[in-house]
Amino acid sequence: MVIKNVKIKTMSDRDYEHGFVRFGEIITEVGDMSGYIPTGEEELDGTGKTLYPGFIDAHCHLGMWSDCYSMQLEGDDGNEVTDPSTPHLRAVDSINAMDRCFADAVSAGVTCVCTGVGSANPVGGSFELLKTYGSKRVDKLLIKSPIAIKFALGENPKSSYNDRDETPITRMATAAIIREQLQKALRYKEDMEEYRRTKGTDDEVSKPDFDAKCEALLPLFDKSDKLKAHFHCHRADDIFTAVRIAKEFDLDYVLIHCTDGGVIAEELAEDNPSVVLGPLMGDRGKPELANHDISTPRILREHGIKFAICTDHPETPIQYLPLTAALAVRGGLSREDALRSITVNAAEVLGVGNILGSVEVGKNADFAVFADNVSPLDVTASPCMVVVDGKIAFER
Repeated sequence: MVIKNVKIKTMSDRDYEHGFVRFGEIITEVGDMSGYIPTGEEELDGTGKTLYPGFIDAHCHLGMWSDCYSMQLEGDDGNEVTDPSTPHLRAVDSINAMDRCFADAVSAGVTCVCTGVGSANPVGGSFELLKTYGSKRVDKLLIKSPIAIKFALGENPKSSYNDRDETPITRMATAAIIREQLQKALRYKEDMEEYRRTKGTDDEVSKPDFDAKCEALLPLFDKSDKLKAHFHCHRADDIFTAVRIAKEFDLDYVLIHCTDGGVIAEELAEDNPSVVLGPLMGDRGKPELANHDISTPRILREHGIKFAICTDHPETPIQYLPLTAALAVRGGLSREDALRSITVNAAEVLGVGNILGSVEVGKNADFAVFADNVSPLDVTASPCMVVVDGKIAFER
C-alpha cells in the first residue's frame, strides 16, 4: 500500500511537503513525489493532509483499570496490594484488550502504549509495550513483554500500606524493600551462575531453589540487553532516591512522572536521565504534586534532559495524549518538541527507537493523518485516518 501526495512530518532528519510512504507492516519507502514510481499496489491519495508517526503513550495503565467501572473490584486489576514486593506479576495477565479505551486511543492517533501495574507496591511488576489495534487478544498486540519492571517511591506505597499498619509506612522502608529485593535477585543470579559453572564437575554446587521474584528481576542485570527499571517518583527527594538506587545496582532506569523535575533540573541534568512526564492535565490532587506545572517540559528541554509526555490513563483519558502535549506548548515548549515527546522521544525513552517513533524505512507502519489546516496539538483536531501495522485502523 502507498499513501501519496501527502505532507510528511517524519520526526527524523527530513520532512516532505509533497511526498509518499510505501508500506506493508513495515515502511519500505519514504520520499518526494518527484521520485514516486507506481508499482500497482493500492494507492491512497493524501492531498490536503499531513502524515505523522503514530503517537506513543510512554506510561499509562490502559486495560489495567477498565473504563466506566474502574473504581470497582471488577474493573481494578492494576495493584496487588497484599505484598509490597511483587516483581513476578506480569501485567499482560491483567490487560483487557477489549476495553473500549483501546478504540479511544486509536481514534486519537495513539497507536502504541507502554502499560502496566500501578504504584501501590515498592516493587510492582512488569510493564508491557503493545499496539492499540489489531486483535482482541492481548498476546497479538504485544511488541515487547516485558519492557520494564515497575518500582514506586513516595506517597503511593506509604498510603497503600499505612492503613494496614504494615511495612512500608515511610520512605526509608520503601527504599529498603526495593534494595532488599534487588540484592536477593543479585545473590540468586550469582548462585545460579555458580551452579552452571560447576555443574558436572567434582565441585558441583546445589541448584538454588526456584524463586519467581528473583527470576523476574534477572533481566535488569543482563549486560547485553538490560530490561529497564521504571521508577514512579514525583517529589524531588524521591527522584534522587530513584537515581541513587539505580546507580547502586547499575540499572537502566527511567524516571516516571518526575513532577519536581523542573525544580531540580540543573542537578538532575548531571545524571542525564530518561524521563516520562505527566499527567500534565490535572490538578495538584495530593501533597507530592505541589510543584506540578506545565512549564516543567520546557525547563527539562532547556537543560538537555530527554523526556516523553504521558497520560497516565485513566488519570487522563488516553485519547487526550496530544492535548497533554499541547499543554506543554502552553507552558513554553516548542510545538516541534511537544510532537517529539509523543513520537520519537517516547520511542527512544522506552528503548525502541529502532522500530517506532518516526516515519523511516524499516520502522513499523504506524501513522496518524490529519488535515493540513489543523495541528494534532489543536484542541479541535482529530485524525482523518490512523494506520497501525500497515492496516487502516480508523477513518473519519
